[in-house]
Amino acid sequence: MASDGARKQFWKRSNSKVPGSIQHVYGAQHPPFDPLLHGSLLKSTPKAPSTPVKAKRVSTFQEFESNTSDAWDAGEDDDELLAMATESLNSEVVMETAHRVLRNHSQRQSQPSQKKPEPEPQPIAEPPVAPSGDLRLVKSVSESHTPSPSESTGDTVPLQRSQSLPHSATVTLSGTSDPHVLAGSALSKRETSRLDKFKQLLAGPNTDLEELRKLSWSGIPKPVRPMTWKLLSGYLPANVDRRPATLQRKQKEYFAFIEHYYNSRNDEVHQDTYRQIHIDIPRMSPEALILQPKVTEIFERILFIWAIRHPASGYVQGINDLVTPFFVVFICEYTDQEDVDKVDVSSVPAEVLRNIEADTYWCMSKLLDGIQDNYTFAQPGIQMKVKMLEELVSRIDERVHRHLDGHEVRYLQFAFRWMNNLLMRELPLRCTIRLWDTYQSEPEGFSHFHLYVCAAFLVRWRREILEERDFQELLLFLQNLPTARWDDQDVSLLLAEAYRLKFAFADAPNHYKK
Repeated sequence: MASDGARKQFWKRSNSKVPGSIQHVYGAQHPPFDPLLHGSLLKSTPKAPSTPVKAKRVSTFQEFESNTSDAWDAGEDDDELLAMATESLNSEVVMETAHRVLRNHSQRQSQPSQKKPEPEPQPIAEPPVAPSGDLRLVKSVSESHTPSPSESTGDTVPLQRSQSLPHSATVTLSGTSDPHVLAGSALSKRETSRLDKFKQLLAGPNTDLEELRKLSWSGIPKPVRPMTWKLLSGYLPANVDRRPATLQRKQKEYFAFIEHYYNSRNDEVHQDTYRQIHIDIPRMSPEALILQPKVTEIFERILFIWAIRHPASGYVQGINDLVTPFFVVFICEYTDQEDVDKVDVSSVPAEVLRNIEADTYWCMSKLLDGIQDNYTFAQPGIQMKVKMLEELVSRIDERVHRHLDGHEVRYLQFAFRWMNNLLMRELPLRCTIRLWDTYQSEPEGFSHFHLYVCAAFLVRWRREILEERDFQELLLFLQNLPTARWDDQDVSLLLAEAYRLKFAFADAPNHYKK
C-alpha cells in the first residue's frame, strides 16, 4: 500500500511538468467527468444472469474461423499447390510407395532398439535478423511472454489465444536446412502474393471496399498503403474514374479554408488556440520529422483549420499526434527513406507537399468524426472508455485488476493517454502505422476495437505489473512501457489477442462476469 507522502510527492513532480495549470492526466483540459453528475457511464451494460449463458449459435466457431482466415492466410496457397500435385500423381505409384514405407517401418520396429548417445548441450544462438522488408515467424503468446512461477499459482489465468503457429508460417522449402532462411523466403513470397492481391483490387473499375478491409486487416504493403488508407478512411470513392476529380476538389477546398481562416490565427478570439498548437507541435515525435520547419508549418495549418471548423471541441492536446501517421504514410510515397522516423521532406516538391497536406487534413478529419466525443467538454468519450477498460480487465485478468486496485493505481492515471492519443505515445511510429492498418479495416476501429487493443496491451505486461509493489513504481512503469524495440510482429500478436477478446466479449458483455 502506497503511503500518502509518496503519492503527494509523485503528483507534485508530475504536475510541475505542465506550465500554468495543474493537470493530473495528460491531455485533460477540463475537470474530470463525474459519473454522479452525468449519470452512469455504463447504463447499457446488463447485470449478470443467474444461470450460465448458452452459445447463441452452433456456427460460432465457424464464424470466428471465417473472420480470421484472411488475417492469418491459413494455407490457401498450399491448398492450391496440393490440388495441382494431386492431378499429376499416379495412383499406382502412390500405393506402392505407401506399402514400401510401411514395410520399412515394420522392419525397424522388429529390430532391438539401441540407445543413442545424448549430444552435448550447445549454447543457444541468437536468431539471425531477417532482411529488411521480410517478415519473420510469428511467435506464440507463450514464447513472447512467459509467465513467472509465481504467476502460475494466481487466482486467475489471463486468456490466451491458441499457442500453435499459423499453417502458413510452418511451410518449408526444399534446398536449404536453415529454418530462418526458410521462414524468410516463404514469408517474402507470401508478401509478394498479398501485394499482387492489393494491386488487383485497387486497379479494378470499382474497388470492393469490403474485400479491401479483409485483406488490410493483417497489414498493408507499403507501396499500396497511401491509396488504401485514403479509400478505407472514406476520403476517396471506390470508383477509379471519380478519384482524380475528388482529389482535386478536396485539395482546392482545403486551401480555400487556409485562405479564409488562417490569417485570423493571431486575432484575440483565436490566439489562445494557435498558441497552444504552436507549443504542442515541437513536443511531438519523432523529433527528426517534427523539427523540420516545413513540417511544423504544415501541422500548424492543419490543426488550426480543424479547430476553427469544429468549435464544439476546438483544439485539445492529443489531436496533434493524430496528424503524424497520415502525413508520414502519404509522404513516403515520394521518398526512398525506409525509416519512417527519419523522413526528410526537403527533397519533396512544394506542389506535392501541398497535396499531401490537404490529404492529411481530410483523412484526419474523417478519423476524428468517429471519436469527436473524446475531445468535447470534459472529454466524456475518453472517460467512458477508461471505465469500460477497467471493467473489461477485471473480467479478463482479475489478479492484475486487484493488484492495481490494491496499490491505489487508478486506470484514469495511465489509460487516459492511451485513449486520448490512441496509443501513439506508447508505441514507435512504425508500429502505430501497422496498428492503423487494422483500425481502418475494422468497423469502428478507432473507437470500439481500440478498447480491446488497450485491454490486450495492459495484460501483455502482466508479469511486470505483478512484480511491482509500489504505487509510484507501478505508475511510472505503466507510463513508460518498454516498447521501443517493438516491430510488426509484436503488433500482430497484440491485434490477434484484441480480436479474440472482442469476439469473446463484444456481443456477450456478461459472459465471464461472476
